[in-house]
Amino acid sequence: MDPSRQTDHVAHVVDQWRHERPDLDTSPLLVIGRVHRVANALTPELVAVYARHGLGEGDFDVLATLRRQGAPYALTPGELVERTLVTSGAVSKRVDRLEARGLVERRPSETDRRSRTVVLTAKGRGVIDAAMEDHVANEARLLGGLDAAEREALAALLGRLAASLGV
Repeated sequence: MDPSRQTDHVAHVVDQWRHERPDLDTSPLLVIGRVHRVANALTPELVAVYARHGLGEGDFDVLATLRRQGAPYALTPGELVERTLVTSGAVSKRVDRLEARGLVERRPSETDRRSRTVVLTAKGRGVIDAAMEDHVANEARLLGGLDAAEREALAALLGRLAASLGV
């Protein structure tokens, strides 16, 4: 069976449009509609794992960004903005929240007295390491309907799409 013809909501919508407007090529809906619906279905599944660790989506993002930098697990607020792709105000609020919980610290920069660095604490490292283990296991579960070759092909195709869109 052609995968683009699977019976789902998006295929049904495309069939309806093909009937009503046969002059339109509605095939892009098969990709964009499904990507959108999948993203909407994944978000609560991901957020539930973060919540089990006392984290919101933004908190997880900041901690994971710091952790994957390697020791000393530190970035400037500006670097966090670049790497999390949110506004400086959003980063500031997230860091405030995480600092209040003892998961990060703001320290004076060693190279610029006017600047501060956000550093992952030992407690923060423990939280993000545990959350990341659960996150990866959850994502593997969510992709359980695809075999390894299908996951690899999908990852490659989504990578090409992302690159073509500049994201």
